[in-house]
Order: sequence, then C-alpha cells, then structure tokens
Amino acid sequence: MSRINPEAQRRLHSQESRVSSRGEARSNRARAKWMRRGGWDYWAARALLVACTGAVSYTLGPFGLRGLGAASVGLVMALAVLLAELRLREAALSGLLGGAIGTVLGVFAALLVTLVISRTDGPEATKSFLEFAALFAFGYLGLVLGSRRGAELHVDGLEGFFGKKFARGESVKLLDTSVLIDGRIADICDAQFLEGILAVPQFVLHELQMVADSSDSLKRQRGRRGLEVLQRMQKMPQVELRVSEEDIPRAGDVDHKLIELARRMGAKIVTNDFNLNKVATVQGLSVLNVNQLAHALKPAVLPGEAMRVLILREGKEANQGVAYLDDGTMVVVDGARRMINRSVDVIVTSVHQTTAGKMIFGRLEERTEQAAPALRQAAAAGRGEGSGSARFDATSRVEPGTRGSEQGAPERQARPIFPEPEAE
Repeated sequence: MSRINPEAQRRLHSQESRVSSRGEARSNRARAKWMRRGGWDYWAARALLVACTGAVSYTLGPFGLRGLGAASVGLVMALAVLLAELRLREAALSGLLGGAIGTVLGVFAALLVTLVISRTDGPEATKSFLEFAALFAFGYLGLVLGSRRGAELHVDGLEGFFGKKFARGESVKLLDTSVLIDGRIADICDAQFLEGILAVPQFVLHELQMVADSSDSLKRQRGRRGLEVLQRMQKMPQVELRVSEEDIPRAGDVDHKLIELARRMGAKIVTNDFNLNKVATVQGLSVLNVNQLAHALKPAVLPGEAMRVLILREGKEANQGVAYLDDGTMVVVDGARRMINRSVDVIVTSVHQTTAGKMIFGRLEERTEQAAPALRQAAAAGRGEGSGSARFDATSRVEPGTRGSEQGAPERQARPIFPEPEAE
C-alpha cells in the first residue's frame, strides 16, 4: 500500500483548492458580465414597455372597458409581446428575414382575396368574416412557411451589415475541442498548410475551460494542453485566429451547436472526433480530420523498393525480425532474427492493409546476407587466434623451468646421498 508524504498531500490539496477557486472566480465574473450586458438594461426596457402599455390602455379604455379592466388588456398585450421576443431572439437572421418576407407576401395575397370578396353579392357580415379570415390565414401561412424556408436565403451581406464578424468569401474553419487537445493542429498551422480564418466558438472555449477545471487530473491535464495549444496558435503571425461569440442555444450539446454554426456560416469543421466527422459529412458539411491527414501523409511503399530499418525484436514466425517506421508502420523481415538491434537494408516483398493499419513484409538485401557469414567467420577467426596465443604464452612460461631442471639433473645424480666410508 502506497503512502503519500504529508507535505506532498498538503500541496496537492492546495493545488486543487486553487483550481476550484479559480473556476468559481471565472463563473462569478461571467455571471457578473452577463448581468451587466444582458440583465439590467433589458429588464428596464421590458418594465418600461409593460408600464407604458398598461398606462395607454388605462387612459384610452379599449373595447369599452374602464379602470383596471382596460389596464389588464394592456398588460396582456405587453406579455404577449415579451413572449414573442423571447421566442424570436433565439431565431437566426435567415429565419427572421424569411418570416418577414412570408408575412408581407401573405398580406398581399389576402388583399387580393379581399378585393375579390368585396365585389361579390352577399351579406356584409359574411364578407367581413371572409376578409378577416383571409388576412389571418394568409398572414399565418406566410410567416410559418417563410421562417421555415428562410435558411435557403443568402443573407451573408445582411449579416455583415448587422455586425457579423465573418464576411462573405472568407474561408472560415471552426476548431473542435478534440483537435485543440490533440495539439497537432498547431504544427499544421506552423507549417502553413491551413489558410483562411480559424475560428473558435465560445461554447467550444467554455467546454475546454470546463475540462481544464475538472477534478480528474487526466482531464485537467488535457484541458490545459488544449489551452496551451490555443495560446501557441494565437502567437503565430501567419495564423488569423478569432473567437466567435455566436451561440446556438436550441442545438443542445457542443457537437450539434458546432454543426449548426458551420451550416449558418458556410464554414468547415476541423476535428478528430470520428462521430462528429460522420454526422457532419452526412449533413453535407465539409470536415477536415487531422487523423485522415496523418494517414494520407504516410509514405507509399511499393514491392521491390529498398529501405533501411532497425530490427527491434523477434517475429512470430521462425527466423523473422520486426522493425518499425517513423510513423509506426510495422515491417516484418524474413531472415532478420539474428540482426536484432542492428540497422539492415531490406527489400520490400509485399504490403498488406489491415484494419489495424499497414504492414510491410520484406527480406534482407543480398549484400546484407553475404556480409553476415563474413562477420561470423571473422569473429570465429579472432577467437581462434586469441586461444593460440594463450597456448604459446603458457608454453614459453613452462619451458625455462623445464630446461633448468634438465641441466641440473646430472649434478644431483653425481652427488651421493649416503657417502661410503673411506677404506683404511
């Protein structure tokens, strides 16, 4: 069981508390900013509208009402206007423009019908009913059909007139959270392979901030990496990076918001998310996938080509060696089992594409195969010479002693060990 140093534990808790305090401070600042921008002035305007409508209705007394009854009619009308404002402020500019055009066309159609009805013989009450019914019916149909078909209108010029940041003709690419966390988009931009405007929607930036403020250390590290990649891209002089303030409240999650925003702006989506790529492609949007780009940039290898690889380990089959290219492609080399941890020249024999990726099969080049036995013979010869010299040294060390013993042998034989007594 692992134990954590109390000092390290105290530092860890202090870091987490600082992260949570920073997240709370950011949320408080965002809430205060919303109150300053969209809170007090709008609520004051709405209160003024309700008060003015109630006062005018109380003074004029419509429908023969007096006092509180007349004021109630004004308040009901003001509430209807406020509900319409809450509904219309979430609509796109194309929908508003289409609804307005449809309503005008419906009123003109009702006017033509009214002219026809006025020339007919009939009771005045019936003709008045038909005229009002035609006005309401054609006006409603024009509003609904115009707002539904408004997405087909080209309103780029009007969006620029109303303060749209991205003008018509600009190539805009929306960055997803996954591509910022991945980080390779910064290298692509540094190599100047992306042109046009790179836009980061506000909801994508908010999601990246939520990941960076997560209690999970892995998610927090990924979120901070995404923010660092974004800061790095902002410092590149050749990259035009913007933050889009436009939001899609009715779209739901971030992926649907990104798809809807790309459809409205006519932009491309830059992502690594497989599901987002498929959904956006099905809906007819252009998607730039960094993983597909990396797969397309892998070098094409044909049978018969030569390459030099480093054999790292043994293969599954007998006498096989395995190497890897810089992009991770596996190279299986026949007859290279004895060449582990060596760089060898290989001739490609076949290339197979599998679900896991590309596999290259090859064999050792002829000069490599011829050089291997020569190296083994040289190594064997070196070992043989070393053993022979050792034997020669041992013999040379023994021979002097042997010769000395042979020369001294007659002297020892001439001396009697037990001398005989002299004869008297």
